[in-house]
Amino acid sequence: MIYRALADAVLVLHLGFVLFVVLGGLLVPRWPTLAWLHIPAAIWGVLIEFTGWICPLTPLENSFRERGGEAGYSGGFIQHYIQPLLYPAGLTRSTQFALGGIALILNLAAYGVVMSKMRSGVPR
Repeated sequence: MIYRALADAVLVLHLGFVLFVVLGGLLVPRWPTLAWLHIPAAIWGVLIEFTGWICPLTPLENSFRERGGEAGYSGGFIQHYIQPLLYPAGLTRSTQFALGGIALILNLAAYGVVMSKMRSGVPR
């Protein structure tokens, strides 16, 4: 039971991290110091998508699931609704490149706004 709870916690953390990678740049104009956390996270997220690497949170979650006696991603709310967001069916390399590109473009645009405001002296 504890391992399933740990696996679910890692899954929720993973989803939060993915959302932060993709959308965190939109928070930076409001809280500029957040960029110190977001830029490395965004670089990591884009690298994961472009290179096809596996995020360390994925094997950690799978390890907890195996220790908890689970043989896959079946089960409750988290498994049914959140997992498909992180592990979509039919995920291909071209889809990963597209996702990485979307994350990169969104973040470059957000940081472009931040840089523009800084240059023009517009207060946050």
